[in-house]
Amino acid sequence: MENALMVGLTRQMVLRRQMDITANNLANMSTAGFKVEKVLLRRIDDSPATSMDGPSQVSFVQDWGVARNFSDGRLENTGRALDLALMGRGFFAVETPEGERYTRDGRFSVDDTGTLVTADGMVILDRDDAPIILNQNGAAPLISADGAVRVDDVEIARLKVVNFASLGVLEKGGDGRYSVEDGTEVLEVETPKIMQSHLERSNVIPISEITRMTNITRAYQSVSNMLKEEESLSRRTIERLGSVR
Repeated sequence: MENALMVGLTRQMVLRRQMDITANNLANMSTAGFKVEKVLLRRIDDSPATSMDGPSQVSFVQDWGVARNFSDGRLENTGRALDLALMGRGFFAVETPEGERYTRDGRFSVDDTGTLVTADGMVILDRDDAPIILNQNGAAPLISADGAVRVDDVEIARLKVVNFASLGVLEKGGDGRYSVEDGTEVLEVETPKIMQSHLERSNVIPISEITRMTNITRAYQSVSNMLKEEESLSRRTIERLGSVR
């Protein structure tokens, strides 16, 4: 019975984690550049529990990480010159107080100094790791697929777009941007594919996430019922043993 309780409790912990991830996916289904996530599970092989009247070994499962699907999201034409969407692999480079960060969210604007910034005011970097300065009162820039920023047919900068040998090195922050550990090789994308006046929407498929949430809820309820039955069985067993003289 103790094995059943332990298996049930570990299963509930995993289901709660899966529910958190699924709820976060749904909450960000309209967030530009968001990538859908799922929980990675593994079996605990060290010192598994045993059962006298069932399987010779009882295994436990735990969540050990989060996987992200970096496939492209749907492109939306916004008609806004400073909305940029990346197609294929790559990330815009952003300067933050914590260091260089990377994002797929192309909702850019110009701040009071004429600097190209993210929606929350972080500086967008060019290939020389310098800010991109635009004339607030001038013509709207033309940004080509390779990241060249032109004003009045004059190239003033080129967006820095980077990639990594393995996307598994990326760590997501609470602001939706990604960071890497010091020493990680950052590969500059020579010929990115950028769409001006477009945004890349999240690659969340709402119906899939809602279905997953429903299945998680049902599984959690099933485990809860099993634990209640095991608790009731334990109580009756103790009461019966206590009545034996």
